[in-house]
Amino acid sequence: MTPLLITEKLGKTFDPGRHAQVKAVSDINLAIGRGEIIMVMGPSGSGKTSLLTMLGALLKPTSGKIIFDGQELQRFSAGGLTKLRRDKFGFIFQSFNLLENLCAWENVFIAGFGANNSRERAVQLLTQLGLGERINQKPRQLSGGERQRVAIARALVNDPEIIFADEPTANLDRHIGHEVMQLLCSIGCEQGKSIVIVSHDERIKDVAHRVLYIEDGRLVREEKGHHNETCPMKKHYE
Repeated sequence: MTPLLITEKLGKTFDPGRHAQVKAVSDINLAIGRGEIIMVMGPSGSGKTSLLTMLGALLKPTSGKIIFDGQELQRFSAGGLTKLRRDKFGFIFQSFNLLENLCAWENVFIAGFGANNSRERAVQLLTQLGLGERINQKPRQLSGGERQRVAIARALVNDPEIIFADEPTANLDRHIGHEVMQLLCSIGCEQGKSIVIVSHDERIKDVAHRVLYIEDGRLVREEKGHHNETCPMKKHYE
């Protein structure tokens, strides 16, 4: 796979006080291929969320480099990073982060920019994700799984090249969590999206190409995921 995103000796240190520093991430080197699904695992406080937010240009690194599609993110202006996140990145959050006063299609629509943004685009995405009959419902009227599908549609509305997902199955029951995992797998394979998932959910190994383990801010090991055995699209790659 051709690398889409690369890190070189990436690090993040937080300084909560004059005499105390916390190294959240230390010297992480990785390469994420186009269309590759990566899972990042580690105990609470291991630095995996800090890593995800740096990769998504939401948190500024203390050291090292992040290179996306050949461009070093640290060289971008604040406005350039905003445009990059808007046009190239998609985000899925554990708590859904939907606006309660807007219905499903409106939550997707307001995240869109550019010529392709329209009510029809929002409705099309929601319909593709199985919510065609729920587009006018507000978040409080939707189940946890339905709200996560709205959040996924919102992440896809600008046709991003890479999606960052923070614990996307944490608030879902086992059955709905499995559906969301399979949905992410289909999006990655059918649409060629790279996906980085931070999670404690061991089942996500079934859709990941690779699993990265982080402890004390460091990448300690990597193993192959089960994607090639479980992906319904695998015949297309054989």
